[in-house]
Amino acid sequence: MAIQLTLQLQGSSLKCEHDKEPKLPVFANSRRLKRIRVNAVSGKALQLIQSGEVRPILPKDAAAVIESQGYALLDVRPEWERQKARVAGSVHVPLFVKDMDNSPITLLKKWVHFGYIGLWTGQDLTMINPDFVKQVERELPDKDAKIILACGEGLRSMMAASRLHGEGYKNLAWLAGGFSRTADNDFSAVEGTEKLQFATIGGVSYYFLKLLILLQAVGKES
Repeated sequence: MAIQLTLQLQGSSLKCEHDKEPKLPVFANSRRLKRIRVNAVSGKALQLIQSGEVRPILPKDAAAVIESQGYALLDVRPEWERQKARVAGSVHVPLFVKDMDNSPITLLKKWVHFGYIGLWTGQDLTMINPDFVKQVERELPDKDAKIILACGEGLRSMMAASRLHGEGYKNLAWLAGGFSRTADNDFSAVEGTEKLQFATIGGVSYYFLKLLILLQAVGKES
C-alpha cells in the first residue's frame, strides 16, 4: 500500500506530513506559489524522499546545484520526449521504452491506448526498460556519484530513484515536478525544437497548446 504523504517544497527545503485521509502527495513550489500534484507510484519512492535519502531539488535550483556540487543530470524520459527538448550535457537512459511486441494481445492494447491516450498525447504504448539499471551502470558506473533524476512531470524519475537506490546508488536527487515545471531560463543550455516544459506534450494536445500560445500572443499585441 502506498504511503499517503503531503510533501511541501519551500526553496530547497522539504517538509513531510502523514495524511489521515487518502490524498495525493502535493508539492508546493515557492517560486510560483503553485501546488503541484504528483501521483504516488510506490510507498518506497515516497519514503526515500521523506527520509531525505533522495534529495528533492526544484527546477530553479538544479543548474546551480549541478555546477556547484558536481551532480550529473540523468534524464529518464523516452527518446521521443528527449528529442523535443533536452538539457545539454545530460545523461539519457529511458525508464520506459516503446513496446515492440506485436502479439494479438499487445496489438489490442496498442489500439486501446491510441484511442484513449496516444491520439491526444502522442505517447506510444510503453513498457519498463528491462535494461535500465545496466544502462545506468554503463553511463554512471560510480555508485557514489551524485545524480539528479529528471523526467517530464516527476513521476517516472521517482520510480527511477527507487530502483537505483535499491541497486546501491546512494547520492540521488529528484527534480521536483520534472521539466514541466521549469521556467525558460532555469537551464541555460537547452537543445531541441521545443521548450523543456512542453516536451511531454504531443498528439492533438500539442496543437491545442500551439493555438493557446498563439491566442495569448495576439491578446498581448492587442
